[in-house]
Amino acid sequence: MLITEAFAQTANGAAQTSDPTLMSFLPMIGILVIFYFLLIRPQTKRAKEQKEMQNGLQKGDEIVINGGELGRVVSAGDSYITMEIATGVEIIVLKSSVQTLLPKGTLKSVETGKSNRALKNNRQKAGESRQDEPEGNVTETSEAESASAPSKQDSEKN
Repeated sequence: MLITEAFAQTANGAAQTSDPTLMSFLPMIGILVIFYFLLIRPQTKRAKEQKEMQNGLQKGDEIVINGGELGRVVSAGDSYITMEIATGVEIIVLKSSVQTLLPKGTLKSVETGKSNRALKNNRQKAGESRQDEPEGNVTETSEAESASAPSKQDSEKN
């Protein structure tokens, strides 16, 4: 007798859950709306802004590409741009690889990490005159030369 009562209760419970209503789908609809406003919409907005920035590149714009190189746009075509990364050094890159458009004058103010000595040596190699220095001074060796050459103290110890 107990077994038949158990079947009767199960049959009534199954009949109640087999009728889906709007209230049962409401939590899932809410989650989808939250995902749209928090994830999907902002991502499509950023992608649209990035595409507009890439299509609006002009000569003289300062940019950063995906590889981290900074440079100035020399010319821009439909799919490619020519970018100057140093004086007289130009490379051709895809427009889609442009990551950021920098404000004007940023390249001049970028800290390169070079010391004043390295900058001074580069100027001397470029052919600037050395008339500012007195002739009696001994020129300093570069950091690479001093690191590779043994010092006088090391040779005296041996």
